[in-house]
Amino acid sequence: MQIEEIFEADKRLNKKKRTTPLLNSPFLDEIADRKIFIKAECLQHTGSFKFRGAYSAISSIPVERRKKGVIAYSSGNHAQGVAFAAKIHKIPATIIMPEDAPRIKIQNTKDLGAEVILYDRLSESREKIGQKISKERLLSLIPPYDHNDVIAGQGTIGLEIASQAKQIGIGHADVLVCCGGGGLTSGIAVALSNLMPNFVTRPVEPEGFDDVVRSLKIGERQINKKISGGLCDAIITPTPGELTFPLMKKYCGEGIVVTDEQVMKAIALAFTRLRIVVEPGGAVALAAALFHTNKCDNESVIAIVSGGNIDPGIFKKALDPA
Repeated sequence: MQIEEIFEADKRLNKKKRTTPLLNSPFLDEIADRKIFIKAECLQHTGSFKFRGAYSAISSIPVERRKKGVIAYSSGNHAQGVAFAAKIHKIPATIIMPEDAPRIKIQNTKDLGAEVILYDRLSESREKIGQKISKERLLSLIPPYDHNDVIAGQGTIGLEIASQAKQIGIGHADVLVCCGGGGLTSGIAVALSNLMPNFVTRPVEPEGFDDVVRSLKIGERQINKKISGGLCDAIITPTPGELTFPLMKKYCGEGIVVTDEQVMKAIALAFTRLRIVVEPGGAVALAAALFHTNKCDNESVIAIVSGGNIDPGIFKKALDPA
């Protein structure tokens, strides 16, 4: 992955994506005891950063092949991103989703016009299902992170961070990124390593699903012991991506692990202090910024809030834990 690929993705996304704001609250600065900025990708189309990678990938497919349609597998956010990007291109989309995905994400994906096929993530392989249907229907497969054009699309967030940071005078910062398979983290890391060499990109994962953090420590890809049952469903993956891990290994600093309790506190604080709605998987970076700044090297911290598609019951519990 080269920075030029991210610039090309940015051109394809021109006037399609939203440039999301970099927010700040003195209340959050006080908790963290340093300056915290929040990149609010929960305000992106379909409620998460995933639209960027989906549109980047679909728009790069040759027109005649693209017309046949696309297929993707996802627990929700990539599903919605692909469905909406396909709708913009006026092509069919088929999405393979786990049966235990949040109902709101399944319904939103259907509402965007996609065909949804449910599977059991404990006994079935979404990759095998996707490859089978892709071959049968001649659909272009858009994986959630292990795809150059997807990574490049997510990397456009790094371009925005670089521009916004320069405007407000941030020269050194730790950039904390919610991490699953590593598409978002690696894309941002490539962009910032080229444009902001004094920034350190760090992956953040939930406790019990910290395959990337462990992989970076050991130097080779590790596997999570379980791939379901966690609060942060949006970023639970079996292992770092084949394409993303080498990029993270080259460009990222040490990762951070947060607890579910810290994630729920971050969701509540994001709403009460910033008035944004954040889902658990999208709140892990903010949780790290608030409660683990001792693991950051710089006085300024930029946390990516990667999604806001939260189940209403979980949101209510975060706001009223009693």
